[in-house]
Amino acid sequence: MPASDTHYDVIIIGSGPGGASVAHALAPTGKRIAILERGDYLPRERENWDAREVFVRGRYQVSDTWLDGQGNSFQPGLHRFVGGNSKVYGAILFRLRESDFGEVRHVDGVSPAWPISYADLEPWYDAAERLFHVHGARGEDPTEPPASNPYPYAAIRHEPRIQELAEGLTREGHHPFHLPVGVLLDQDDRGDALPHSPCIRCNRFDGYPCLTNGKADAQIMAVDPTLRDHTNVTLLTRTYAERLMTDARGGTITGVAVRQGIEGDDPETGISRTLTADIVVVACGALSSALLMLRSGSDAHPDGIANGSGLVGRRYIRHNNAVVLAISRQPNPTRFQKTLGLNDFYHAPDQGGMGDWEFPLGHIQMVGKSDGEQIEGEALPGALQGFTDKPFDWLARHSLDFWLTSEDLPRPENRIRYDGGRVRLDLTPTNMEAHRRLRAKLSDLVGRLDAHPHLMDRSLYFGQNVPVSGTAHQAGTMVFGTNPSTSVLDVDCRAHGIDNLYVADASFFPSIGAVNPTLTIIANALRVGDIIARRISV
Repeated sequence: MPASDTHYDVIIIGSGPGGASVAHALAPTGKRIAILERGDYLPRERENWDAREVFVRGRYQVSDTWLDGQGNSFQPGLHRFVGGNSKVYGAILFRLRESDFGEVRHVDGVSPAWPISYADLEPWYDAAERLFHVHGARGEDPTEPPASNPYPYAAIRHEPRIQELAEGLTREGHHPFHLPVGVLLDQDDRGDALPHSPCIRCNRFDGYPCLTNGKADAQIMAVDPTLRDHTNVTLLTRTYAERLMTDARGGTITGVAVRQGIEGDDPETGISRTLTADIVVVACGALSSALLMLRSGSDAHPDGIANGSGLVGRRYIRHNNAVVLAISRQPNPTRFQKTLGLNDFYHAPDQGGMGDWEFPLGHIQMVGKSDGEQIEGEALPGALQGFTDKPFDWLARHSLDFWLTSEDLPRPENRIRYDGGRVRLDLTPTNMEAHRRLRAKLSDLVGRLDAHPHLMDRSLYFGQNVPVSGTAHQAGTMVFGTNPSTSVLDVDCRAHGIDNLYVADASFFPSIGAVNPTLTIIANALRVGDIIARRISV
């Protein structure tokens, strides 16, 4: 087909970490590539750093209303901008542990093995860390997998109160480590991150858009450089992919029906067009990608495209997350708090962890420093008991803030689907006993490290409650594997039975481990991009 303004060699649907990384990998081929993004560039404005606007009012969150499994309405924690959800992520970029690629036994069942090994993905992890400027220190975390190279950038130094916390954990026999952070920072002569760098100084990083463009998000690290350096790549913003079209046999994608020029979250405001490409890559995020497949049903694919296994939208997994606040007995003036992690409870005790239970518990890391307005907006039920004469700003000055992560299991009944035309997300949590025990471990630790042992729940995150609508760590809705009857994608992340359709977000995850998934999304997207590049360069 001759080149036109509607035909491309490759169409990539979504500009988040997956889609942006595929575009970065394919751009040097010189092929004609289009990136479709439903949203626009996130505005750089004073409200980027306003806690009430970002967290309480959900200024940058989608306005969609979905249903949960009981039919109750909620607003999903999604962000539709160039760069996707990474525009507000915390930029903690972990490799999955090597054990996560095999079966892991949990109290509620078995987390399944991957069809590829950690070694297969390791070179791409290395490339992903370089692409997203990851700062870290090898050798501190006893659970870290083998790596072919050091981190590309030195770890961010702990500020004094967090350094005291790290030293206290070490005295207690634990192994605190510097979190791997994707950020653009000034460096001193030793390669250490300087505390006066913009993202360190602003204290508006985790969960906020970055007004200084210092966060290593998908827009800053992949989309913008790719567009700047490669004229063969086009970004189409405010472009909603309505459905994918196939030939009569259903084995080839023949077009992408889109609406262009949409206003806000309303796709009906756009102009209908059909774009075509030799290869289509879906990277809308695990939830939105599954919805695209489901609404692309046809005679050849009556239950949704690529859904011969019946698993599109099913096996939805996300982490069991909790954000908690401990009250330090001394003030905590830390500006950039998200530098410390602890994985001593990641494995079961007989696998080298520290604990008194036969199953894994999960991961602990610091989260962005609490803000008085944020605490007030969250209301913190019971949080002021014993502190009723203290203002919210006092709590913020004394807060130590933690993010707890435990693994969720991929059950078929946990799914996203259309129910009478409305989006429905069915979710029954798993492994909550492990999560409860992880919280108890943290409570015991802070009680021995100059802080009150009572942990206060911070339920408000991105303007929503974490358990249902906190969908940042979404994965698993189009699992990859070798058997078309038990998976949606093959090991190259190409849809079974469809020659030119690939998926490059977290949809492919068979399991999610208990560390942040974004680096794995990026690494796999670079792998998929390389597979496609070799195919189209022949």
